Amino acid sequence: MPVKKAHPEADDPHGDAAAADGSDLAEREGRWNYALVGSDLGVWDHNYRLDRKYYSPTWKTMRGMAPDEEVAGDYDAWLQLVHPDDRDFIAHAIDRQNAGDPDYQIFEYRERHRDGHWIWIECRGACVEWDEAGVPTRVVGTDTDITARKQAEETLSRLSRRLDLALEISRIGVFEADIEEDMVEWDDRLIAIYGLKGAARRIAGDVWAKSLHPDDRERVLGLADRSVESGSDFQQEYRIIRGDGLERVIRARSAFFIDGNGHRKLIGANWDVTEEVRLRDELQRAKDLAEARNHELEAAKESIEHLALHDYLTGLPNRRYLDKMLDDRSAECRAKGLALAILHIDLDRFKQINDTLGHRAGDAMLKHAAVVLRNSVRAADFVARIGGDEFVILCAVDAASKKIASLAERVIRELRKPVRYEGHDCRFGASIGIAVDSGPKLDAKQILLDADIALYRAKGLGRNRFEFFSASDRRDVVSAKQLADEILIGLERNEFVPFYQLQFDARTLDVAGVETLARWQHPVHGLLTPDRFLDIAEDLDVVSTIDALILERALADRSTWIKEGLSVPKISVNVSARRIADPDLGKKLRALKIPPGSISFELLESISLDDCDEAVAANLKKLRKLGIDIQIDDFGTGHASIVSLLRLSPKTLKIDRELIRMLPQSAEQRKLVGSIIDIGRSLDILVIAEGVETAEHVRILEELDCDMLQGYALARPMPAMQIPSFIRAGSWRHGQTAARALQTQLRRALRSRAAK
Repeated sequence: MPVKKAHPEADDPHGDAAAADGSDLAEREGRWNYALVGSDLGVWDHNYRLDRKYYSPTWKTMRGMAPDEEVAGDYDAWLQLVHPDDRDFIAHAIDRQNAGDPDYQIFEYRERHRDGHWIWIECRGACVEWDEAGVPTRVVGTDTDITARKQAEETLSRLSRRLDLALEISRIGVFEADIEEDMVEWDDRLIAIYGLKGAARRIAGDVWAKSLHPDDRERVLGLADRSVESGSDFQQEYRIIRGDGLERVIRARSAFFIDGNGHRKLIGANWDVTEEVRLRDELQRAKDLAEARNHELEAAKESIEHLALHDYLTGLPNRRYLDKMLDDRSAECRAKGLALAILHIDLDRFKQINDTLGHRAGDAMLKHAAVVLRNSVRAADFVARIGGDEFVILCAVDAASKKIASLAERVIRELRKPVRYEGHDCRFGASIGIAVDSGPKLDAKQILLDADIALYRAKGLGRNRFEFFSASDRRDVVSAKQLADEILIGLERNEFVPFYQLQFDARTLDVAGVETLARWQHPVHGLLTPDRFLDIAEDLDVVSTIDALILERALADRSTWIKEGLSVPKISVNVSARRIADPDLGKKLRALKIPPGSISFELLESISLDDCDEAVAANLKKLRKLGIDIQIDDFGTGHASIVSLLRLSPKTLKIDRELIRMLPQSAEQRKLVGSIIDIGRSLDILVIAEGVETAEHVRILEELDCDMLQGYALARPMPAMQIPSFIRAGSWRHGQTAARALQTQLRRALRSRAAK
C-alpha cells in the first residue's frame, strides 16, 4: 500500500504559499503537542523502514523515566517489564497490531514502573505506512496510564460484590419503581421472597398490591399512597400471600428520588422477617407471662439470696455474708468512732462427738452452739458460721469497753454445759480468739486475721479459754512463716548438713560408732541445731525429707572415711515418726544400696510404743531384712515397756542424758542406770550412755559396765572433714588418762587426810 501523506498542502510549488503552509503546519503541530501533553497521552512512533523509534516525554514520565532520558534496550528487554500474566497476550497483541488487525488497535496490560510497582497501560495504535509489498513499515500510537481507573473499577467491583454478598446473606430483595409508568423492576432475591417463580424482572406495579394479605392490603396501600403524594420515605411491616400460597411477614423500606429524565422513582428493599416476628411474638408472650409471675419470682429471689448468704444447717449467716458485713461494719465503726471487736470461736472436742456418736449428733451440737451464740449477743451484733465447727461474732463497741471479755466468758460457760442427745450427755467447749481495733485506718479483714492468730494461741495454751490478740502474736506468726519459707529454700539449696558425734567403747575408749546429727547451715544465722527449726519442719511435713538428705550424706561421708583408711564401725541416723511410717520407705532404702550392718536407725522411745501401728511394724521388719539395725533413743524418759523391747528387738538402746547427768552426785541415779544396763545385757541389747560430760561420768559408767559412751567429755559434734584428723590424733584418750591420774591423786590425798 502506498504511503499516505498527512498534509497535501506541503506539495505547493510556489514559495510563498509553501512558507505560509509551513507556518500553518508548525502552528497545528504545536497545538497538537499541547493537546497531547494536557491529555496525559504518551505518544510513540515505530518507523521500521528508517529503524527509528520515538517516545514522548509523557510516555517516559508515566513509567518513571526522566522526560529527556533515552529509551534503552530492545523489544525482549521491554517485554520483561510486562507483568508475567500479560506477556503472552502482549506479544500476540503487538504482532496483530503491527499486522494492522483492527481488533488489536486497543488493548490493556500491566507494566512495571521504575520504582517497582505495577501500572496499567491502555495502548492504542495503528499502522500508518506500508511498503510496496503491503508490509507495515510504521506504527504510531498512544499509551495512557489507566492505573487509577483500574483501581476505581476494582474498588467499585469489590463494593458491588460486598453489597451482593450482604444482600444475599441478609436475604434482602431490592426493587426500583417508576411511578410515572407504574412499572417495577425486581431483583432475583425479591422475586424469590414473593414466591413468583419464573416471573419477569420488570413487572406491573399492581403485582405487589395483589400479593398483600387481604387483612393488611387496605392499610398498606393507604400508607403507600400517602407516601407517594408527600414524597416521604415508606417504612412498614405487613403480611403477603406468596405465589405458592404461603403467608409471610415482610418488612419494607423505600425512598423517593428524581432520575436524570425528571421521572419520579422509588427505590427500596424488602426482607422476610417472618421468623423474627414469630420470635418477637413468643418473647412478648414470655414477657407477659414473666410479668404475671413477677411476685412469685421476687419471693424466689429472696429465698435464693437467703440460701446463698446463710448456713443451711444452723440458719446463721455464712462466710460469704461475713465478708460483706466486714466491709459494712468497718465503714460504720470508722464513721461513728467505734471499735470493731471480732471473736473467732472454735468448738473443742467436737470431732470426738462426730467420731463416736455420728454426724447427726455433730449437727445437733452445731445447732445448739448457734442458739447459744445468738442468745449471748446483742441484737446489733452479727454471728456467722464460717465452716466446720468455726463461728465468728462481730461487735461494734466503745473503744474502752470491757464487755467483750464478759461476752467470751459467757459463751465459753454456756457451751461447756452438757447437751442431752439420744440418751447421751454430749460435752464440748470452745476456744476463742479476740481482736479489737478502731480508728480511721480500721481494716476488718486484718482484724479477722488477728482474731485467728489469737485463737491459735488460745488452743495452744490448753483450749476452753479465750485470748486477746497482741502484736507479739503477729510477730511470732510472721517469724514462723518466714522460718518456714527459709526451711523450704534451705532444702532447695542443700543447706541441711550432717554433723557427727563419735561414740566410744566404754572399756577401751576405741571408736565404736558415730551418731549423725542434722544441722542447718543458715546463710544469715550460721549453724542451727534442730531445736531452732524442728517444730516448724514438722508443721511443713519436711522432717522426713531432711532425714533422707542426712542419711544420703552420711553414707557418702562413711565411704570417704573408709577410703582414707579409717575404721568407723557403724553410723546411726535419726528417723522421724512419719518417715518410719512411710509405706515406700523400704523401696527408698533399697535404692541407696546400704551395706548391711553399716547403718543404725535411731527411733525415739515414743515411736516404739506397745501399740505401734501396722505400717511401723512392717517397716521395722523391712529394716532388719536390709541389715539396718534399730536403736532406741532417749530410753528411760518415755513409757516403753519391757514387752515392747522384746517385740522390737533393738540392737542398741541409748540412755537419756537426763539420767546420766546426776550420776556423780546421786546414788539413786547410779542404781537406776545400772538397772537399765543390766536389762539391756539380759536382753542382749547394747547400751549407750549419752550426755557423758566429765571424766567422772566416764569412770562411773565403766564401773557400771556400760557398753558405749557419747558426750562432750570425749568428743563434740563436728563436720565430716574433721573426723579423720580427730581420730588420728586420739586426743580423747590423753584427756581421759590425765583426768584419771588426777582423780587417783585426789582419792589418795583424801584417804591420807582421813588417816591423820
